[in-house]
Amino acid sequence: MSEFDIRKIGGRIGAEVVGADVRDLSDQLFGEIHAALLEHKVLGFRGLDLTDDDQLAFASRFGALTGAHPTVPAVEGRREILPVDSESGRANHWHTDVTFVQSPPKISTLRGLVIPPYGGNTLIAHTAAAYQDLPDELREFADRLWAVHTNDYDYVRPESSGSDPEKAAEHRKAFVSQTWKTAHPVVRVHPESGERNLFIGGFAQSIVGLPGREGRTILDLLQSYVTRPENILRWVWQPGDLVVFDNRITQHYALDDYGNLPRLLHRVTVAGDVPAGVDGKASYRVEGDDASHYTPAAEAA
Repeated sequence: MSEFDIRKIGGRIGAEVVGADVRDLSDQLFGEIHAALLEHKVLGFRGLDLTDDDQLAFASRFGALTGAHPTVPAVEGRREILPVDSESGRANHWHTDVTFVQSPPKISTLRGLVIPPYGGNTLIAHTAAAYQDLPDELREFADRLWAVHTNDYDYVRPESSGSDPEKAAEHRKAFVSQTWKTAHPVVRVHPESGERNLFIGGFAQSIVGLPGREGRTILDLLQSYVTRPENILRWVWQPGDLVVFDNRITQHYALDDYGNLPRLLHRVTVAGDVPAGVDGKASYRVEGDDASHYTPAAEAA
């Protein structure tokens, strides 16, 4: 019998883990949490008050860690921790983390440090449920599509009211200091569960083989299924919270609705594999290096 409870938050996505201390989990209990993550896609833990070391240790149980980000600086002295700081810009856009490289992270962990008294929630969407919602004809069409993902487009708004203009400009410059373009299947097969899901989001900017306008229209249509309300979990942050989500089968969005108040999270991500489509074909680089400085995951040439 488990020593903690896993309580569903939404009908399709998300659960809260109650009574678990991630600093002290046996292999068996960690296995139950891992299984729950595969089932619910997102797990939330309230009020754990972890340190950076605690977060790194827990995330590393899922596998080797990535660097903080391919281009954006890490927390000083902590190369695996990305500061998600409202002063540097606000990523109020649907996306899956770092899909512009060939091996995006498989799991993301977010820890709340400075939380505004209102607003600043994180929305997380279930992209496999979105795929299942597609009409049969559209699902079969999507199975054949490939999209080019790139960071040559800054999804972080530098003009946000609560951002420091100089810090936002520095972040923007760093974000695009090196660019990647990677072709991923629009429908990805999850490597553990076998579920098919819409692997698109903000970094997906075009459809392979289609003119830009037509590709954009198709991406917008598919994205509208991802962001249906029934596919979305809203996490209302409290200081000390930890949220873990499967980056291979979700998208997320940080709401910019807290004025000029500060908001700070620390993100740690776990290295992932090269995505594959329904035909087994793997993602491939279109432009840019192999990102080996960022992720230890092996990448195809």
